[in-house]
Amino acid sequence: MVFGIWAVIVRFARAIRRGFAEPEFRGLLWLTIIIVSGGAVFFRFAEDWSWVDSFYFTVITLTTVGYGDLSPTGALSKVFSIFLILIGIGVLITFVERVARYATEDFMDRRKRE
Repeated sequence: MVFGIWAVIVRFARAIRRGFAEPEFRGLLWLTIIIVSGGAVFFRFAEDWSWVDSFYFTVITLTTVGYGDLSPTGALSKVFSIFLILIGIGVLITFVERVARYATEDFMDRRKRE
């Protein structure tokens, strides 16, 4: 099992490295980091959650998992969540699609060389 997790991490790192060759990907990566970080910072102070809870809530919201164990209580937080979802999901999906594309291309290139 540890080997499988390690293989996924290595593939993810290779895909990110491959994507760095394109300016559009670098911009998308930074935008993803900014949105996730911005959401975590907002919820940390607006909801007085821990950093881990704030980051966790942002990620599960943007990935549409939404366990329901945490939820915003204030009106400002609820409105922020709406905009975070509307903007962030599209960015995150595009980022994940690009990483998957680069991982697949890397895998196919390695298979051709064998």
